Amino acid sequence: MDMNEHRNRRLKLIMISATFGGLLFGYDTGVINGALPFMARPDQLQLTPVTEGLVTSILLLGAAFGALLCGRLADRYGRRNMILNLSFLFFLASLGTALAPNVLIMVVFRFLLGLAVGGASAMVPAFLAEMAPHEKRGRMVTQNELMIVGGQFLAYVFNAILGVTMANTGHVWRYMLVLCAVPALMLFASMLKAPESPRWLISKGKKSEALRVLKQIREEKRAEAECREIQAAVEKDTLEKASLSDFSTPWLRRLLLIGIGVAMVNQITGVNSIMYYGTQILKESGFGTKAALIANIGNGLISVIAVIFGIWLVGKVSRRPILLIGLAGTTTALLLIAVFSIVLDGSAALPYAVLSLTVLFLAFMQGCVGPVTWLVIAEIFPQRLRGLGSGISVFFLWILNFMIGFAFPILLSSAGLSFTFFIFVALGILAIGFVYKFMPETKGRTLEELEEHFRSQHDKDTPEKSAIEV
Repeated sequence: MDMNEHRNRRLKLIMISATFGGLLFGYDTGVINGALPFMARPDQLQLTPVTEGLVTSILLLGAAFGALLCGRLADRYGRRNMILNLSFLFFLASLGTALAPNVLIMVVFRFLLGLAVGGASAMVPAFLAEMAPHEKRGRMVTQNELMIVGGQFLAYVFNAILGVTMANTGHVWRYMLVLCAVPALMLFASMLKAPESPRWLISKGKKSEALRVLKQIREEKRAEAECREIQAAVEKDTLEKASLSDFSTPWLRRLLLIGIGVAMVNQITGVNSIMYYGTQILKESGFGTKAALIANIGNGLISVIAVIFGIWLVGKVSRRPILLIGLAGTTTALLLIAVFSIVLDGSAALPYAVLSLTVLFLAFMQGCVGPVTWLVIAEIFPQRLRGLGSGISVFFLWILNFMIGFAFPILLSSAGLSFTFFIFVALGILAIGFVYKFMPETKGRTLEELEEHFRSQHDKDTPEKSAIEV
């Protein structure tokens, strides 16, 4: 094996190790989809629409705070160390949810699980972005999106297998939830062998260690040149003390607002209403519980296929047009679901129409919207503020996710399928407008070049321009 092949293999192993965090993110958010109908039974947790929304969405509230806290801690203690700590929290909280005797204990451990999910959602893309060479950064970071939807797909498959074969076992949902502990152990074991981010090491004055890491994953001359480039960027950054108040600087405030906006765009598509409540949506449209569990596998499968396509796409096409096409597709699919829910109400064709359109929705969402939003959040912030900036952006993503996750079953039971999806159509139109007007293009530049571009662009901006106009 020649040295270049060895370095590529090392880089690939680092990517796979970190993206077990994405797999956990996916499984832990997807497993609730099939577990809810069994938890709600009178002999189990006796969930109402309100407690059903709470059990689902409390994880998302935890994730919001996990993203915010872990982003700050990762800037202080390192990306790798935080991912290792999160793997332990994943394991502990997974066991807690599986053994929960009542709704209160379930809510507590789902919140703790959310802390881990949110931390992983902010840390893993940032870690991958810092490890990847710029020409591979898009594909490496979006591999995490593949692991997220892969985790959700595995959750749907195991939910269907356990739900169909053990439907008469009241506590089958406990078996669904305890499986989350397995990838947590895999994440811990694999990250023990992964190195720390060279960009973080240089930011802490550990230049020789950073160069050693870079030489493991880059050709030697390129490693030395990249090390000098990172060092120059870090020295420029340290002229100003890094803190939350840095975002009062106009060009950094603009980036933070873009990061928050892109993160919120990811959620107002309504994607997680389908990922968390897909089984309930299919039941509402006319499927039985077992049929809905099985049909929901189609949602998971198309997500995996679409992300594989999206990983290829971000390596070939600019970020902005991919995101705009994806948002146009998701909004159209949701509009058709809302219309058919009225036109085909009571018809035997309705459940199949809804299933087909959720599959179409997820093809656009997971192939275009998901990969680009996570990638842009990981790319746009300067080194010293990457953990904090990503954490704040993802905090808003999860807060919005929490609000949608809590409100969705209540809206579905009180207002019906069509009205609920018309709301998401309106939000989708707003998302298209935001991306078109404000989101910058990040393809084809190193992280240091992007930072210099945003700095210099601010210097050229006139005072009359908007605070977030790009």
